[in-house]
Amino acid sequence: MNTEALSLKHLETSIVYLRTHMITIGISKGLTHPDTIKYSQELDSLLNEYHKMKTS
Repeated sequence: MNTEALSLKHLETSIVYLRTHMITIGISKGLTHPDTIKYSQELDSLLNEYHKMKTS
């Protein structure tokens, strides 16, 4: 497996973990809680990075 494939796999794992964590926080604290928003923004960043890697 090459470095790019490993990076993509790592990003995929991070995205799944962060999405699950964000949903858990959103359910317990509410969708507009600062923690939920923080995790949502981090997830957006990871998804953008993943998309860039997949399309280049």
